[in-house]
Amino acid sequence: MGNYNLTIENVAHSGKKSGKITSDQTGSSFGSIAYKIPANYEGKKIKLEGFMKIKDVENGFAGLLLRVDGNGTSLAFDNMQNQNISGTKDWQKYTIKLDYPEEAENIFIAGILSGKGEAWFDDFVLSIDGKNVQTLKEVEKQLSKAQLDKEFDNGSLIEFSNLATEKIENLELLGRVWGFLKYHHPEIAKGNYNWDYELFRFLPKYIKTENTIERDKRIVEWINSFGQLKECAKCEPTDENAYLKPNMEWINNQSTDLKNKLLFIYNNRSQGKHYYIGMTANVGNPKFKNENPYSNMSFPDDGFRLLSLYRYWNMINYFFPYKHLMDEDWNKKLKEYIPLFINAKDELEYELAAIQLIGDIQDTHANLWGGADKIDEWKGSNYPPIHVRFIENQLVVIDYYNQELKNEVGLKIGDVITKINDIPIDKIVKEQSRYYPASNEPTRLRDISADLLRSNSNNIEIEFVSGNSNPQTKNLKLYSKDSLDIYRWYRKSNVKSFKMLDNKIGYVTLQTIKEDDIAQIKDEFKNTKGIIIDIRNYPSTFVPFSLGSCFVSSSTPFVKFTNGNVNNPGEFTFTDNLKIPSKGKTYKGKLIVLVNELTQSSAEYTSMAFRAGDNTTIIGSTTAGADGNVSPIFLPGGLRTMISGIGVNYPNGQETQRVGIVPDIEVKPTIEGITKGKDELLENAIEIILKE
Repeated sequence: MGNYNLTIENVAHSGKKSGKITSDQTGSSFGSIAYKIPANYEGKKIKLEGFMKIKDVENGFAGLLLRVDGNGTSLAFDNMQNQNISGTKDWQKYTIKLDYPEEAENIFIAGILSGKGEAWFDDFVLSIDGKNVQTLKEVEKQLSKAQLDKEFDNGSLIEFSNLATEKIENLELLGRVWGFLKYHHPEIAKGNYNWDYELFRFLPKYIKTENTIERDKRIVEWINSFGQLKECAKCEPTDENAYLKPNMEWINNQSTDLKNKLLFIYNNRSQGKHYYIGMTANVGNPKFKNENPYSNMSFPDDGFRLLSLYRYWNMINYFFPYKHLMDEDWNKKLKEYIPLFINAKDELEYELAAIQLIGDIQDTHANLWGGADKIDEWKGSNYPPIHVRFIENQLVVIDYYNQELKNEVGLKIGDVITKINDIPIDKIVKEQSRYYPASNEPTRLRDISADLLRSNSNNIEIEFVSGNSNPQTKNLKLYSKDSLDIYRWYRKSNVKSFKMLDNKIGYVTLQTIKEDDIAQIKDEFKNTKGIIIDIRNYPSTFVPFSLGSCFVSSSTPFVKFTNGNVNNPGEFTFTDNLKIPSKGKTYKGKLIVLVNELTQSSAEYTSMAFRAGDNTTIIGSTTAGADGNVSPIFLPGGLRTMISGIGVNYPNGQETQRVGIVPDIEVKPTIEGITKGKDELLENAIEIILKE
């Protein structure tokens, strides 16, 4: 927790005392006052309300925290970090609302402080479906048969020796069948089987099969062991108008008995509530349920590593809305990765295999967001004192993390780094690319740039070019992360979200926008020549409708989604168009929207909303190409990843995934502009507005 002091203070919002956190910490750690209660309640929504007072909070944030855990992992979480609450504020009421997961086992409520400062917390109230938990009757939750199965908690007992080609093909077929049964078989859908552990029960017999006839017979017998299915009256055929349809080709290629058995299950598949999969209410992205991350196995054994591959491959196969946009055929990936996962000789190799597989779906939302401690160590524990970005395909110094180190660094803004430890940058990028999942190349370069100068050494040798001079070499000193004011994409800011520029031009940055700002923006900017909205960041408040409605003169369609189907895995259908409503007076001036590779997810969705405006021009460069509400995924070894869970398309069906928001006018920063401290996108925007 770092240097955080937790105390009870004689300062309170009501009553006599409150909890307080004090810190002089400058790093990225945090302190919290937390309380844990068993989740012995039923309901759909959970809400935490509480009062907080802060003083001199900087280099971080303060907030309430609400977390719901189950199945060995966090199922729902919010710590208010994205609200950037800092500075000094008197007592204010704050609220966190989350979906209350069925699988909830424990609830954590807390006050949290990250960075420097002081924070007081008082009068917390936790409610479920609007009722205070202190008045709710506790219920004893019935455990499913799947939860009661503990046989392989300490290991799968599976060991693979020589992986001959036919053995890999057999394991590929098993992975397909296992995943198909998981999402289609009614008994598995009821939670009557721990499907991970059923794999481990079946594998020892299965891997000893000598030929395909014996192999298929064993699979059919295995399927029969789960009981006879009732005929399904509700099972609809695939919607003829579906945007994407289930792939049945692999089933039709099986031997007659196995094919008929699988087709019978498909035609009488599970309908409705499912133990392993659901769809998030009002959104429609997949909710992967009851997936144990087996976090105590930092390096899972052979069986659990194979399970990791099977689990992920099938989740993508049935519930990833963008499977059809991958450069390579997902059908071939299961066979390709079986040796990589099984032969991983240590924790690092397992993590690298996982991140390569994740990278193949080409979704910037998909990365190893948790549990990848060995990859983090491998990248290096020491960091450069400079922020670099790829500009004109070259690695350019664009900022100093700490201004006081500027002279010591010996590099200027605009300097181009050409080699690290005598290896050309483009060669390093080529070698490292497979470990940086991304929807498109600009976004991959964005993410690689953050790590290129990391090392486990205290310094690295770089070759660089400054201006028109010849290449020079120097030793660049590296620092521990906590000793630098590091930022990932852009520096955190508490600056007011809007200002008036010269020539009656309004400027708005969504990085710090608050709901309260919108009325003021509308009023102060109503008679301007133009408004520039900067979305080279992540919006701090959701504004597509509240602000977007100013720029349309009539209700205007701007997006439609594709949703998956729990009742027919692999089927995706379009929703109706969503419209930006027109409210009151339409803004008459020009609207210019700034985007680049930092524009991702909610920022891209917001850009689509503004594009619907009557007089909008989007300028900049390719955005991150990862849109749609995210769905978390947990893999053995405590790995956490996620996917873009719904398809996001323009009303005409045009894709945004991987493509991003294509600007009307492409403008990219130049090395010359960076050197001179110019914001070339902003300058271009002003120029466009001033042109009559």
